Amino acid sequence: MNHAEIKPAAMDWEPLNRSAPEWFRDAKFGMFFHWGPYSVPAYENEWYSRNMYNKGLAQNRYHVEKYGKLSKFGYKDFYPLFTGERFDPEFWAELMKNAGVKYGGIVTEHADNFSMWDSRVNPVNAANYGPKRDVVGELEKAIRAKGLRFVATFHHQWLWGWFMSTDPNADVYDPANEIFYGKALPLETNRYIPWRLPDDDFCRVWMEKVIEVIDAYDPDLIYFDSRANVISERYKYELADYYYNKSGGRGDRIITYKQEDFPKGVGIPDIECGRFSTVQSFPWQTDDRLEARRTWCYVQDPRYKPAVSIIHQLCDVVSKNGNLLLNVGPKADGTFADEAVAELKEVGRWLADFGEAIYGTRPFVVHGEGISVVDDKNFDVAQIEEQTRQGVFSVQGEMDFTANDLRFTTKGNVLYVIMLGIPEQGVVKIANLRQGEGLASKEIESIGILGGAQCLSWQRNSAHLEIALEGRLPSQYANVLKITYC
Repeated sequence: MNHAEIKPAAMDWEPLNRSAPEWFRDAKFGMFFHWGPYSVPAYENEWYSRNMYNKGLAQNRYHVEKYGKLSKFGYKDFYPLFTGERFDPEFWAELMKNAGVKYGGIVTEHADNFSMWDSRVNPVNAANYGPKRDVVGELEKAIRAKGLRFVATFHHQWLWGWFMSTDPNADVYDPANEIFYGKALPLETNRYIPWRLPDDDFCRVWMEKVIEVIDAYDPDLIYFDSRANVISERYKYELADYYYNKSGGRGDRIITYKQEDFPKGVGIPDIECGRFSTVQSFPWQTDDRLEARRTWCYVQDPRYKPAVSIIHQLCDVVSKNGNLLLNVGPKADGTFADEAVAELKEVGRWLADFGEAIYGTRPFVVHGEGISVVDDKNFDVAQIEEQTRQGVFSVQGEMDFTANDLRFTTKGNVLYVIMLGIPEQGVVKIANLRQGEGLASKEIESIGILGGAQCLSWQRNSAHLEIALEGRLPSQYANVLKITYC
């Protein structure tokens, strides 16, 4: 029996169950940043540190051609090039504020064993190498100074087997480099679920890194990437207990996790690049990226999703009781692509005008209506395993909405109806609010449009609630009807 199957009798998870805190439910929109030594080559994606060691993959071929043999130039040799000379935590925090997010942070450690904080547990960190700065600490202070909640994301469970190479001469097998890459392990340990699971030493260090960040920076939310299921349950239990009960923190902290890596109820489920088709009874989060390429970090020739895509995604997610945590990758020097900044600011401008229908809202009985069909979607285990084989993830179909798609949110005695565009006709017909019982049982006091006419004409019949729009609608992206009930 391996350690992942052992559950001591004293390990009772139920007392660790936590509901989503109100701040999280009100915030709706967050941001985080993939930034590390992999930002130096900026080639294909943030898995460069792994894929450069796998002969035949595009990143391996690129690396050997540009930097030389893996025995001569390994991942550790990117550290001196990762100087972050233009890293400005105040600018990063201001960018978050301008984008309209309410919480956020940085990938505190990716799968590459490079901690972005001043760590005593791990000497391979941003204070000792590369920028020679406590990146997490500086950013945490800047984020909180803007009145935002601070998030720490952890991906380091992937380190088990991450650097194991198909090239036996690679520097990862030199015992002198164990400090950078970890112990030499069988090659199969780089699979999503290997036969040889992490040993106690690995699991203990995995936990101690997180605890060090908890003690130093008191994150409001800890996000775990997938593959935390390879970590011994004992260490995950001790960590959750420490975060929630033993570290002297506030009662409004929360964990997010993927797949079934933590027991249900211990935190908030996160579905990567995912959506639900209907309103969920529980708060949830999807993490997704601004990057239009198959990457979570800055890469050469970057491309970004337009602001309208992010706005529509946010409205869809929020209408179903979810939050959107959006990633953007900075360049190696700590700056951002102009296009990325422009799109984020455009999202923020929309939220400045229409955020009343997003922040602090709760879902309606139904999420909305329209012609676009949204299926349940998640970056599941099959796709993760495919990524470990191919080195890149498959792009799931992005959702394109129309002006005939409506999304509902509520706040007090107000129902917000978000039109995902500008209707071609001057009327909006809402079948879910037709005359009758249930959803249509409340008496309407008034209907207006945010940023537009405050008293629209409307009528109800057995087929729908029909609202006559007046004048030019204020947004090219999404417009909001405000229905106030008596």
